[in-house]
Amino acid sequence: MAKSLKRNAIGVVGLTAFMNCTSIPKPDNVEPVAQGDGYQAQYRAPSVTRGQASYLQSVGMNQQDCRAPIGGPRDASVGKITATSETALLGERLSRNDLVEVLVSNDEVFSGNFVVSRDGMLKLPYLPAIPAQGRSTTDVERDLLAALQHNEFYETAPQISVRVTDFASASVGVSGAVFEPHAVEIGGVSGDRLDTRRQAAMGSSTEGRNLAAALRAAGGVRPDADLSAVELHRGGRIHRLDMRGIFDGSDATDIMVLTGDSIVVPSRLCFQDDLMKPSPISPPGISLYLSNLTQPATGNAPSAVGREVREVPYGTRYFQAVVDTNCVGGAKTTNANRTAVLFSRNPMTDVSVVIERNLEQLLRRADRDDYDPFLLPGDAIACYDSTVTNIAEVGRVLGIVGAGLLLSSN
Repeated sequence: MAKSLKRNAIGVVGLTAFMNCTSIPKPDNVEPVAQGDGYQAQYRAPSVTRGQASYLQSVGMNQQDCRAPIGGPRDASVGKITATSETALLGERLSRNDLVEVLVSNDEVFSGNFVVSRDGMLKLPYLPAIPAQGRSTTDVERDLLAALQHNEFYETAPQISVRVTDFASASVGVSGAVFEPHAVEIGGVSGDRLDTRRQAAMGSSTEGRNLAAALRAAGGVRPDADLSAVELHRGGRIHRLDMRGIFDGSDATDIMVLTGDSIVVPSRLCFQDDLMKPSPISPPGISLYLSNLTQPATGNAPSAVGREVREVPYGTRYFQAVVDTNCVGGAKTTNANRTAVLFSRNPMTDVSVVIERNLEQLLRRADRDDYDPFLLPGDAIACYDSTVTNIAEVGRVLGIVGAGLLLSSN
């Protein structure tokens, strides 16, 4: 009787294990990803035969929801700056805390190194403050000369030179269709380091205080960004810049930003496949969370916790990351038909989605590009073993349970 009960117990455990192998439901999603209405149409999984598959449909599906570019057709506006005065943005511009060297010929009183004050003014002794924020050194030279003559320090115009010797960092706000909207600080010398050689030199320059640097510091532009009309808010005015040419190298329109500026990237409300590639304003890469465990781990060390976050290039697709996780390949009889799950989040709505794929189908079907999604920053991928491996694991569990029951009977 006892032996019969033990055999029945083993049978129940085995049946339960097999049922658990086959009864796991598909992941539920709030977004209708199955119809291609998720953040990207590549999230859907077309259930068609290999011979009846339609190819490269996802790009067109993504474009169907696109709002017209605010800046109009690209060939008419690329590289243009929409503002009352375009010259107000071009060239190097002074900002708060910039270090400038002022030289007035044969005059030690007005010559020296000065820092643009917090209110954006250049303050020299015995003279009214001269506006500097957002202006060029040429503008400041002209106003300085006028101040010297107006205050009767000179009857004949002296030679004047105003040169930047060190650009300070700039604090700007970045919002809209970027991955990490927040206030960023860019440019300048970080930490406790002092750039003495640059400060001692006549003149200074920097690319670290450009608009592109601010967008990168905010995580880069999202695939739904409308680059035809990136807004720069400065001094109560809104300037719109067309930055579409950055992605193909046809135009590298970029400007220097200043402390107090704010940048707004509008959205086209759709996924644009052509923005999923490296560029000066894209995310520098993708931090991807990966899991590929044949068996549940017994601790942090065996599961390599803290080492499974990898950097992959921006524009990487789901299947490329799966290969990087060693989820594909090996013995076909035991490793084929593995599955992997992608956890992502719609950056426009902040709603998460879970996408499950059979890796063998993704490998062999010709329409793979239509349901091989692009990865986004912060995505996570988990791999699951093949049917053969699952059955072997069930057998191992049954062996452990059976051994335990036999030992308890003795």
